[in-house]
Amino acid sequence: MVDKHDQQPNAADHPTILVAHMMTPGVVQIPGDVSVTEAASLMERERMSCLLVKDSESRFGLMTPTDIVKKVVAQGLEPDDIEVRTIMTRSVQFIEYDRAMDEASALMMATGTPILIVTKENQPVGVLTARDLLLSPKRCVTNISATISVIEGEGTGDEHQVSISQLSHAGASVESPAPLRPETRIILSFCLSEMMSPLTIRGTVLDNARVEPLSGTTGSLMTSHRGLEIQFIDLSPADQSRIKAWVLSNLPRSFDPS
Repeated sequence: MVDKHDQQPNAADHPTILVAHMMTPGVVQIPGDVSVTEAASLMERERMSCLLVKDSESRFGLMTPTDIVKKVVAQGLEPDDIEVRTIMTRSVQFIEYDRAMDEASALMMATGTPILIVTKENQPVGVLTARDLLLSPKRCVTNISATISVIEGEGTGDEHQVSISQLSHAGASVESPAPLRPETRIILSFCLSEMMSPLTIRGTVLDNARVEPLSGTTGSLMTSHRGLEIQFIDLSPADQSRIKAWVLSNLPRSFDPS
C-alpha cells in the first residue's frame, strides 16, 4: 500500500480516474445457444458494443459486431443457423469498478483486448472499451505528423502519411486519407519533439462502425477515412512514461480531469 506522503507532488492536481467513471453501465448477458440473428438484434436494440456470453458457469465469451462480420457475413453463413458460442471471443478480461484507469490501460495493452467487463463484487455491472480509455481525461489535442504502416504477416505492407489529432498513453486519434478495417494491426511512427528519438508503436484500429452491410452485397465493414481510433499494444513502460509526461506537459493550464 502506498503512503500518501510518498506520492508525487502533482498527484493532487490530477485525481485518480476510476474505471467506474468511464465505463458504460450495464451488461447484456446471453447463453451460448442463442442464434447470431437474435443476438445481433438484441445488441442493436440495447445499443451495446458487445454481449457477454455465458456458455457455462465458468466459461464466458464476448460477441461483437466484428465477430459477426468476420465469422458469419464474410464466410457466407446463415446467422439463423449459427449459435453465438461458435463465434464468440473466448478470452474475456474482467476488472473491478473501483480500479484506476491506468490499470485498465495496462490490462488492455498486456492482453491485446479492446473490451473489459467491469465487475462489482464479481458481478458484471458495465463495459469498458478501448475507446472509453482513449477518451478518458488525460488526452492531449495536438497535430503531429506520423506514418501508419499496415502489418501483414511477419512484415509491413501499405504505408500512409497521417496526422495525430489526439494522443494519450493508451492510443491516438489520427486523420488518415485511407480507410482501414477494424482490427487491422498497424505500426504508428512519430516524434513528440525534435529533441526526442522517434516512437514506433504497434496498435490496432478500433471498430468505429456499426454492422450495416452495403446495399446489394453480403456486407463490408470499414472505418471512416476522416478519422481512425488506434489502440496501442505492447507499449513499453519507457515509451508509456514518455507519452504520459508529454501529454501532461501539453495539456491546457485550465485542464481539470475530475
